[in-house]
Amino acid sequence: MSTLLPTSIPVFPLAGALVFPRSSLPLHIFEPRYRTMIKDALVGPRLIGMVQPRADADADAPELYSVGGLGRISRCEETDDGRFLITLSGINRFRIDHEIEGAAPYRQALVSYDEFLADSLSAEPLSATLRAALESDLRDFLDDKGLSADWSAIEASDDETLVNTLATVCPFAPVEKQALLEARDVRARAELLVQLMRFAIGADMKTTILQ
Repeated sequence: MSTLLPTSIPVFPLAGALVFPRSSLPLHIFEPRYRTMIKDALVGPRLIGMVQPRADADADAPELYSVGGLGRISRCEETDDGRFLITLSGINRFRIDHEIEGAAPYRQALVSYDEFLADSLSAEPLSATLRAALESDLRDFLDDKGLSADWSAIEASDDETLVNTLATVCPFAPVEKQALLEARDVRARAELLVQLMRFAIGADMKTTILQ
């Protein structure tokens, strides 16, 4: 499948925003140059690459992480004042080879999918032990953060959907989210999620003790 994907794509830098294969990402597009990006994508293959900025996300052209996620616009609503409410459906991860300068008001890049050929395949199921650990640590993590969840939906979710949704919505730092995006597969991502949740709870406990 990756050989059919374009090697030149528009990229949308946004901290904390990840799109995984077979996952969805809702976005509110209001900045003029990225409204132009959406309009251009809609008359083409409807593809956009989501990439996190490394630092100084408020800069006009922040440095980008080299790995991002390609998504197809599966839903698009334009508001009366020209903003877009879209949903991206994830297709494949990519690595940026280099950016294309000056071709459009938004950022574009030449990308490769070679490292992520397995993204087009269905994920292997998690072991029962890892799935149980993920749900247990998620309960502790959400309790620690004062957050709630629909547990019936969580328990009914397949492994890949649950892992990628948690990687997207859990309040981790951008560098941690990037590590989740770059994890080799769903199992490695689930193992990293468990580590990050346990670390966050432990760090909060240490802070409380020291106060």
